[in-house]
Amino acid sequence: MRVLGIDPGFERLGIAIIEEDASGVALIYSHCFKTAADLPFNERLMAVGDEVARIIEKYHPEALAIETLFFNTNQKTAMMVSESRGVVLYRATRAGLTVYEYTPPQIKIAVAGYGKADKKQVAFMTKKLVAVGDEITSDDEIDAIATGLTCLASYKTIT
Repeated sequence: MRVLGIDPGFERLGIAIIEEDASGVALIYSHCFKTAADLPFNERLMAVGDEVARIIEKYHPEALAIETLFFNTNQKTAMMVSESRGVVLYRATRAGLTVYEYTPPQIKIAVAGYGKADKKQVAFMTKKLVAVGDEITSDDEIDAIATGLTCLASYKTIT
């Protein structure tokens, strides 16, 4: 199964393509896509949508695994991230991908075994579960990979 893992955002979007077959799990692609801060918000959303569409077209994933929104103290940012999430969900659904959504604790449990794991623990275990190069240091990119891994682990239990 090939999964598009997304850590949603409008400034930075974590993107990963993870694949599992008989030989195991492999990271096919990952990137932290960034939009220009000087662009109007609607153009940043369009850039996010265009990038997701490009990745879907290039890698042909079967499913989208996306993190649900975690509300922090900044409601304006949370609303903007939710709008970016909507663009990603639209592009994935339009392309016929099956959509799986996971909460941050679900991702932490699947990857680190503990629902309150911190970023370092998630990054450490993500790199143990799939070959991730040392050049990948962005939290957004690691979170996208972890979200994809969560989907693969969860998919086994529901099929």
